[in-house]
Amino acid sequence: MPAPTAPASTDAPLRAALSLLERTPDVRYGEVHLVHETTERVHVRDGRPELVTGGTCAGASVRVLGERTWGFACTADLTEAGVVRAAREAIAVARASSRVARGTVVFPPAPPAIGSYETPLRVDPFDVPLGDKLAALMAPVQALLAAGKPVESAEASMEWTRLHKRMLSTEGSDTSQSFTYGACGMQVVAVDDAGHAQCRSYPVWVGGNGFQGGYERVAELDLLGHTARLAEEASALLRAPPCPAGVKDVILESSQVALQIHESCGHPTELDRAMGSEISLAGGSFLQPRMLGSFRYGAPMVNIVADSLTPTGLGTFGWDDEGTPAGRHPLVQEGMFVDYLSGRETAALLGRASTGTMRASGYDRTPLIRMVNVSLEPGTGTLEDLIADTEDGVYFECDKSWSIDDLRLNFQFSCELAWEIKRGKRTRLLRDPLYTGITPRFWQGCDAIAGPSEWRLWGVNSCGKGDPMQMMHVAHGASPARFREVTVGTTGSGS
Repeated sequence: MPAPTAPASTDAPLRAALSLLERTPDVRYGEVHLVHETTERVHVRDGRPELVTGGTCAGASVRVLGERTWGFACTADLTEAGVVRAAREAIAVARASSRVARGTVVFPPAPPAIGSYETPLRVDPFDVPLGDKLAALMAPVQALLAAGKPVESAEASMEWTRLHKRMLSTEGSDTSQSFTYGACGMQVVAVDDAGHAQCRSYPVWVGGNGFQGGYERVAELDLLGHTARLAEEASALLRAPPCPAGVKDVILESSQVALQIHESCGHPTELDRAMGSEISLAGGSFLQPRMLGSFRYGAPMVNIVADSLTPTGLGTFGWDDEGTPAGRHPLVQEGMFVDYLSGRETAALLGRASTGTMRASGYDRTPLIRMVNVSLEPGTGTLEDLIADTEDGVYFECDKSWSIDDLRLNFQFSCELAWEIKRGKRTRLLRDPLYTGITPRFWQGCDAIAGPSEWRLWGVNSCGKGDPMQMMHVAHGASPARFREVTVGTTGSGS
């Protein structure tokens, strides 16, 4: 597939639409966005290609703030007439909405954002022949299947997205950004004579860890180098006992901590959720504005930051879709809840500055508050140090499923495997493990976090939010961590 490029000759249509906004007296603020997206997905299962697909879409959107509230319109017609027509529609929507709005949107002015951002990469994935990609996936799948019984099935996949975004605003912003997102991974399934199944994934659940970067990341994953371990563990899980029920000290490996952050910190710190203005799909939040600066979310060693500067992160960019520059913002500092993920409008309601998290998933969606790279700061030592320091516990690895209530308080996670820990050593392999908790109580029980050598950035390619739905690229950095007195048990599958 040839490397995708942004649509040509779009500058004049965008500027014509912007000029209309600037000449319209009742437009207090306006943005014109161009988005061009190219995607490719390749999936191999049981030694044969199962999915090879790709697509391209492009369009423009216009968001305007009228006398009282917003108007939005979009178009796939990138001619000057088409984009200007969308601008007129957005103005008309803002006028109609302003007549019925209960209040007036406060939208603080900001300095113009000017410049460009581009994903650093060594090998453009869209320049790599499809045959090479299929071979890179076929080799580990064949190696997994070669392990023989009880291995029953194996699959591997990769996906790529090239996203070009251009934004002009009535404040003088003019930014161009080009992102290259990828994901790659594999999974093996073992089945015993009774029909019970166990799976193992690498590097994370559902077999794919997302990143911002080029095709060089596929080689860095070394899929082939992990096939023997995965096949062995999937087979061993068929013979392993279920995770015993009880209250234990729990150690979560890095990717599991990342998902815990996503569900019990990332979503509840979205300010639109906390204010009830966006509760579709994932609900609201227990973290209310009155709790800012006074609520103990976690133990003193828990520091969680929103950082859109982290190299290779799916939540890394130059500017968000309102022109707020990328930055680093503490959300939880020494265990205290100190800030939200926010945009200019929502932050102003609390007398605060935007943390720069407004992003739209495509040209036909309006920007929403979205997670960026929301990460747990590392502590000291290694995973093995945590295990050696644990008298009686369970080590959980690689998420399999999760559930959390619509206030982000009560949760349950199940993992692909766990290890029993006795007197500082791993003993029995355990199957179908799960743990449950209440968000602040769980994080308040965090008493150890491994150091920088164990810290890793994990990518989530499909975080859903909004109505209509928007799927977004986000990321979470974490080291393995220990949590005291957690309820554990088993899902009961395969027994």
